Amino acid sequence: MPHPIEDYALIGDLCTAALVSRNGSIDWFCPPRFDSPACFAALLGDDEHGHWRLSPSAEPTEIKRHYQPDTLVLCTEMSCAQGRIRITDCMPFDDNVTILRHVEGLEGCVEMDMSLLPRFDYGKEPARFEQSENGICITGGEQPLWLFTDLSCEWQDDRVSARFSLNSGEHRLMQLTHLSGDSQAERARCSEGAIEDCAGWWRDWVRQCSYQGRWRDAVVRSLITLKALTYAPSGGMVAAPTSSLPEKIGGAANWDYRFCWLRDAVLAVDVFLDSNFFSAAHEWHSWLLRAIGQDNGTVDVDVLYSITGVKPMPERELDWLPGWKDSQPVRVGNAASEQHQLDVYGLLMDVLHIGRRSGMETTEQTWDYQCKIMDFLVEHWREPDDGIWELRGAPRHYTHSKVYAWVAFDRSVRDAEEFGLKAPLDLWRSTRDEIHADVCRNGIDPSRNAFQQTYDEARPDASLLMIPLLGFLPADDDRVQATLAWIENTLCEDGLVYRFLADDAYDGSEGAFLTCSFWLADVLTMSGRTDEADALFEKLLGLRNDVGLLAEEYDPQQGLLGNFPQALSHLALVKSAYLIDSDKDAHRGGQPERHAYRPVP
Repeated sequence: MPHPIEDYALIGDLCTAALVSRNGSIDWFCPPRFDSPACFAALLGDDEHGHWRLSPSAEPTEIKRHYQPDTLVLCTEMSCAQGRIRITDCMPFDDNVTILRHVEGLEGCVEMDMSLLPRFDYGKEPARFEQSENGICITGGEQPLWLFTDLSCEWQDDRVSARFSLNSGEHRLMQLTHLSGDSQAERARCSEGAIEDCAGWWRDWVRQCSYQGRWRDAVVRSLITLKALTYAPSGGMVAAPTSSLPEKIGGAANWDYRFCWLRDAVLAVDVFLDSNFFSAAHEWHSWLLRAIGQDNGTVDVDVLYSITGVKPMPERELDWLPGWKDSQPVRVGNAASEQHQLDVYGLLMDVLHIGRRSGMETTEQTWDYQCKIMDFLVEHWREPDDGIWELRGAPRHYTHSKVYAWVAFDRSVRDAEEFGLKAPLDLWRSTRDEIHADVCRNGIDPSRNAFQQTYDEARPDASLLMIPLLGFLPADDDRVQATLAWIENTLCEDGLVYRFLADDAYDGSEGAFLTCSFWLADVLTMSGRTDEADALFEKLLGLRNDVGLLAEEYDPQQGLLGNFPQALSHLALVKSAYLIDSDKDAHRGGQPERHAYRPVP
């Protein structure tokens, strides 16, 4: 039986990440980059698709786990009839991608089992093992893995195992390292001090955090998770470290999220700036400018990019993997990169506006990029698009997309006015007004006086909660309040928000979308319903797993669903914490003092 998604915890080194289950099995690991093929893929199949398990031989009677405070160092305590042990897992910041596993005896004498079964190319290619004086070399992928341990290991065919006893006070260290071609195994071995060095790095990073509100532990855990999803060599952040964890069990809405979405870039820059992580915000900002700018001076704005800022790999299906709980197909790559989503232009202009107002360095070329994008948008904003939810069908006139087209012109006008930048301001202002009028005329269901999903069909959509958050209309506007009521009455279940009506989904019903639920808390706050917002936010915090992580969606019967952990969910959590924790009186009706991204004068 596959583990529930909430059974997993994250470890990472800012190049890639691994998922560790409650029973001590690493079931997902893609070295050396987030988007590399997995060598442990049991997450999307079974043990035979690759894992690294460390656990007592006897069935544990109790399992407790936590991260060391303000770190990404995972501690798992397991009790069994023989005694109690603690496993400490982390990925140190090293020249080579490395997983360290340290196990120590706490009580009694516990018999332990270690099982290492790599399967390269997402669980397809078996491994080969060779013992050397430095360790066990594991080949089968593009570059070798090395297992370093003082355990007496046995291997047969494609796996390595060990059984050993651990008395109270005894400990063992195991290391799995992905070596680059010119690295030497004898220089790659880590000491136990590497775990404390890793913890120290995370604590030093967290000390920058300026948030001191009611939910500091939750906010810090989310910020650490977001940092862990960042690819340090480029500064880009993956939407999640996994692929094909389903939005519906047994369904086909299974996507690869190991890419960088512009949508996440806006919130990431803003969240890191709010929290005093200026370096992290600058890294994201710089990645974004590199991604859209071309060598020939042109601009290429896409929905998503690879972690290095280029077009992602083509989407394909892996027919040898059964999928998590038989949810097929399993996909790698993401065809959403070929979609036309109008909102990305507004997202881009919003994040560049945020950067300028926060003092981030920009160049004349940056403004030249923006002007070229706005020239394109002047001509194309009236066209249909694929929308925020990336539904795979004919393009439509999505109300949310048109609102973001307005954002693009609004933020560009503000940039030109505030910073004295040369621009066709009369054209931009008139286009901004034209889009606003168009949305208020065609994006409204007249029978409800509420905004609807598309211009041609009266359906609710949770993305319309963004209207007051973006400053398009004030929260106390009758149309905003009617939209809020419509969403609460049709898309909410026990406070959790679904993106749209079930029969609109790619594959039928899905879980509640956690980001939309945080948006609801934001709009409730801005509407003066602060007690309800507080209660909803606390409820959403209660949906995190035992180590504080969220997926994309939540189902009351099935638990967490979708790729995990999900950057957008954690970004929305942090933004909501800031908004709800701020002076509530500033958000009682009218235009908010700050929207969920950045102040709009």
